[in-house]
Order: sequence, then C-alpha cells, then structure tokens
Amino acid sequence: MIKKLLEQDRAGGSVFSPAQAAAGIRRRMQRLLPALLLLCATLPFSLRAQNLNISGTVRDAKNDPVAGASVVVKGTTVGVTTDVTGGYTVSAPPDATLVFSFLGLTTVEEAVAGRGRIDVALGETDRSLDEVVVVGYGTMRKKDLTGSVIQVLPDRIANENPKTVQDILRGTPGLNVGYSASAKGGGSLQIRGQRSVYTDGNHNSPLLVLDGMIFYGELSEINPDDIAQIDVLKDASSAAVYGAQAASGVILITTKKGKLGKPLVNISTNIGWTQSSDYRERFTPEKNLQHRQDFYTKSTYGVNPATGAYEAYQSLYADKPEYYTMPGQLPANISLGDWRGYTTNEADESDLSIWAKRVGFMGNALENLLAGKTVDWAALTYRTGFNQDYNASVSGAGEKVNYYLSLGYLKNQGANISDEYQAVRANMKVEAKVTKWLEVGANVNFQDRSDGEIGVDLDYQLRNSPYADYADETGNLAQYPLSSEYSQRGYSYAFQRQYLELEKGYTVLNSILNAKVMLPFNITYSFNAAPRYQYFYDRYFMSADLPGADPAQRGANREQAKRFDWSLNNTISWDYTFAQKHHVNLTLVQEAEERQY
Repeated sequence: MIKKLLEQDRAGGSVFSPAQAAAGIRRRMQRLLPALLLLCATLPFSLRAQNLNISGTVRDAKNDPVAGASVVVKGTTVGVTTDVTGGYTVSAPPDATLVFSFLGLTTVEEAVAGRGRIDVALGETDRSLDEVVVVGYGTMRKKDLTGSVIQVLPDRIANENPKTVQDILRGTPGLNVGYSASAKGGGSLQIRGQRSVYTDGNHNSPLLVLDGMIFYGELSEINPDDIAQIDVLKDASSAAVYGAQAASGVILITTKKGKLGKPLVNISTNIGWTQSSDYRERFTPEKNLQHRQDFYTKSTYGVNPATGAYEAYQSLYADKPEYYTMPGQLPANISLGDWRGYTTNEADESDLSIWAKRVGFMGNALENLLAGKTVDWAALTYRTGFNQDYNASVSGAGEKVNYYLSLGYLKNQGANISDEYQAVRANMKVEAKVTKWLEVGANVNFQDRSDGEIGVDLDYQLRNSPYADYADETGNLAQYPLSSEYSQRGYSYAFQRQYLELEKGYTVLNSILNAKVMLPFNITYSFNAAPRYQYFYDRYFMSADLPGADPAQRGANREQAKRFDWSLNNTISWDYTFAQKHHVNLTLVQEAEERQY
C-alpha cells in the first residue's frame, strides 16, 4: 500500500512525508474495513457448503460385500445404505466422520479427512449372545437360553436371493434340507436326522410356526422376500412348550414389518435358468446301430468245439459267420460278397439296407436310416427352463401404526418340457397401537398356485428310436413315431399333449389376528387367532378326438375340496426383574385348534 502511494505521488510530481503517508493509509483502511468484515462473515458458510461426494465399498471379514449396511455422517441424520455390491455414495464435509454399521457386525468410524473414497471392512461382533431369538410364545436373549437354537439373520436371507424357504435354510447346522429338482423346488426338512421309521404324512418333519401361531400350510405359501428371520429350535428343551407335535423340532418364521420413517417401496426381479444335470445319455444314432448289432449277435454265442472258447456264431448262424456285423466292420476272412450272399436281396440294394433288415429295421425307420434322417428325442424332452420371480412391497411405520404390504409372482420352468409351476402370493401385515394399554394387529397371507402337471413319460420318450418320426414333412406331429410294421410303435408326448388339459392347484388364505393388553405389574395378556381356508381344484380333460381312441375310455375328471382350520391361544406373561439382577419370565398359555376337511 505504501509503495503504491509513493508511486502515485511521484507521478503527480509531489513527495509526501512519512507521517502524511501513514495518514493516507489509515483513511484507505477505514474505507476497506466494512468489506473485510462482510467477507469474514460469509467465509464459514462458503466452506460449509463445499461438501465432498464420498464413495466406497463396505465388506465383511470374508471380503464379501455387505448389502444394506448403514453409512451415516456422525452427529447428523444424513446417511445412506449400501447396495447389493456393498457400494455407497454420500455427501459430507471434508472434516466429517462417517459411521459404518450393520446388524451382527462391528461398527466402524472413519474420518473423511478430505478423501473422496473410503473402503471399510466390518469385523465379526461378539455380541451375538445379546441377540433376541424367537422361542415358544415369546422372545429371549441367547444368553438366557439353555436349549439349542439356531437363528438365520435377515442379511443372510437377502444375500442368498432364495427361490424357496428351503433355500434359505440349506446349510443351517443340524438341519437336513432335501432338494427338489422340480420347477416348484423345495425339499424335505429334518432336524438332527430322522427320528422314526414311520415316514408317512411328514411324520419326521419339524413343526412350523409363523408369527407365533402354528402353521398348517406348506412352505411354498410363504414368500421368502417377506421373511425377516428364522429360528430353529433343535432340542427337546427348546421345543417342549409345543408338546408332542414338536417332537421333530420347531422352525419359527417371523415375517417383516414396517420401519419407522417414510414409506419404503421395494421392487425386486429375479431371473434364472434351469438345466438338466449330468445323466446317462441315450445312445447317439451311431451307438444305437452298434447296440442293435450287439443285441442280435448275443443270441449266436456258443462254445467253439475246436477251441473250447465261448464265441459268437457257434449256436445260431454257425454257417453264416458275421451275419449281423455291419459291412464296414467285417473281418478280413469274410468277403463282402460272401456276406451279401447270406440273404436274398433286392437288385442294387445297398449294403446298409441289407444289414439294417437283418437287425430288424423296417417301415419308416428303415427309410429314415437310408436317408440319414434322425430325431434327437432327448432335445425334445429336456430344455433350459426359464425362471421368473417378481416381488414388490410397501412398508412403513408411524407412532401408532405399522404396516407391510407385498405382492409376488413366481413362474418357473423345470428341466423337462412338462414341468411348470406358477404362484401368486400376497401379504398384508398391520399393527396398530390403539391406546397406551391396547395393541391390535392382523397378518393376512394369500396364495394361488398350480400344483400338478401332465407329465412326460421319460422312459418311453427316451426309448424311441432315433430313426423314428417326430413329425411329417409338413410339420404335423406323428401320433406314433414308428410305422404300423412295428408291434410297439413308440410314444410321442407332444402329440398326446394336444388332447389333454389339466387345471390343478390350491387357493389358500392364511390369517393371524391378535390383540395385546398391557396390565399392571408388567403383566401382558395376548389373544391370537389363526383361521386358515384352503380350496383345492383338479380339472382333467381327455379329448375323444384322439385318433383311434375309445370314447368310453376318455372323458373328464372334476374334483374339488375345501378345508378350514383354526387355532387360537390366550397368553399371560409376566416379565419382572428383582433388585436389578434377578430376572423372572413367567408365561401361561391356553390353546385350542380344530381342522375341518
């Protein structure tokens, strides 16, 4: 500033004394002071507005991505959750601290320190003993239990992306889960193995309890996307409260409910493919010809009187050695001319035709063999099945009402052409706090599913000759793969299916109604009722238009059945702690049920 003033003075032809220069500086600083104060006041706001966009990945101790982990700016309500890959993006000041947390894993805090990317690994927590598990008619902390209980947590359910409930439970210690390769999927369940030699009626299967009430349906009625957690009671002490019906263990399923905050809309789509596993493939056309040669040759075996060995062409066609041998496999000591002379042949007949007639080829099979026409019956029986699973849910909670609504559609194709399954599932769960002492709720589950098929006969279909006909030259399906020269003409599923129709399945409505009353002295009374309605339908039609069919043997089958089951229980529980260290939990239950068919 002084230098600038001196330059201005020299330019004007005058020279100021130091005192005069200092006075000039004071006058200019007085004019600049308001502007400096305004700049200082706005600077913090400018710095506060310059947040960083921070991204990264959250993984667990096994280096697997953690989906649904919480990433929150410490001291604020700003936060996000990680996606299915464990990735996140959040906006925060450069000097902020991010808090990473997930149920069952340790919580980690990371200072931003101006970084634009922060990757975090969450370790295992030792607080599992404080986790709350579902037991008979209530919940307890793991450390308060003496029985054997296994809990399947929500994060595992989400990571598995299961098609059925059995897929969630597969791999649970002490639980044997069977596998079904059908489009419906599923499988049997056994806790700690089979306990009885009597197996009818799922006698060795565990008892199912859904949201505190005994569940009489099958697991396919429960949408895996609606499940919050599963608890498996494995030993007698943990399952004893349910009596003899829990002799094979208990599986308790708890469904999701809304979380406090804004409504949450979740839409998921799962698409997959099903292929047949390794199996013993049928003969290729070339191996089929070799099989026919070997089949006919076996009847010629006998003892060679010269050598004493058991050889071919010693009992039958002893004077016509290599009678059934293909012309391309004749040994050097048998000439093609001698081999042709074993039979009376047509003029200019090919060697392949001569041999084929000897091993039983005739009609359309002979024509197709000579023309090089084959059918791959395995390709017409097995396929790559397309699986689709669509789910949508809306959930939320306020101070007095909690709700969860979901709708799902499932359509699966099995590995064979007749195996298909589809289901529509819906769930509504509402809980309301009417007063300080009264709570009511309802859980309604609906399903409409197919449960039957017009199955392909795999044995007969795959037994067809590769030289038979699937369709004629115009594309019309052949009723019989082999022509009338054969006594057994084969089987064509595609042709038979045109004259058969089937509608078979179940429509099910499960519901749970409950009320809870808080009484003095920390006593709680609960009432639960679970009515269940099931409608079964079976409509099978066999058309008399099937060529050659006897109308008296065709017709229709119509069957339907209704079922109504109900159960209810009244529960009084008292939970009290004496002297801050003596904990008492007393539960009294009265239960009734009826199953009507």
